[in-house]
Amino acid sequence: MTPSDLNSFFATSAGVAGALVGLLFVAISVSGDRLSHHVDARAYRLRASGTLTAFTNALAVSLFAILPGEKVGYTTVSVSVVGLMFVAASAISLVRAHAVKWRYRRDAVFLATLTAAFAFQLGFGLAIIAKPHDTNAVDNVAILVIVFFLIGIARTWELIGGPAFGLAHEIRGLAGHGEKKEEDEAAFGSEDDAAAP
Repeated sequence: MTPSDLNSFFATSAGVAGALVGLLFVAISVSGDRLSHHVDARAYRLRASGTLTAFTNALAVSLFAILPGEKVGYTTVSVSVVGLMFVAASAISLVRAHAVKWRYRRDAVFLATLTAAFAFQLGFGLAIIAKPHDTNAVDNVAILVIVFFLIGIARTWELIGGPAFGLAHEIRGLAGHGEKKEEDEAAFGSEDDAAAP
């Protein structure tokens, strides 16, 4: 059962999740050419699908948490199982595409992060089902909703080709300009891709 002090949080997060799903569709439509023509189209589709999975996970949990009754535990378990199935399918897709290379490490880290988040979510969901009045488990589910928002926002930024600035990224750029150019092309597309109709 959702504690009364979390009802407003879940109501707000449901609105935020709905808005972010809408913005994700806009981002995908803006970067539609990259999703269909770029050499890394499979990776972009994986990122888009993973982002949608994170946002819909947060949306489903938030909506069911504000409904009367003890629904948040079962919902949390259901969406975490669906999420783990998505991660498994994505990993198999990358392996089948022989995309297990150093340049795809961000996608591997993304899938590992999602796996950890879904695994924690599954555990908390089972704890809520076992002890419906355990407010600590519901608090942890609320924290995971925020985590899914942050994961989804970061991946949406990559989907639209936002600049990838970070200490590690810039140090690698200093160490080897060729590697940095390759990473930039993976993140933003090459000049040839940009010139393509």
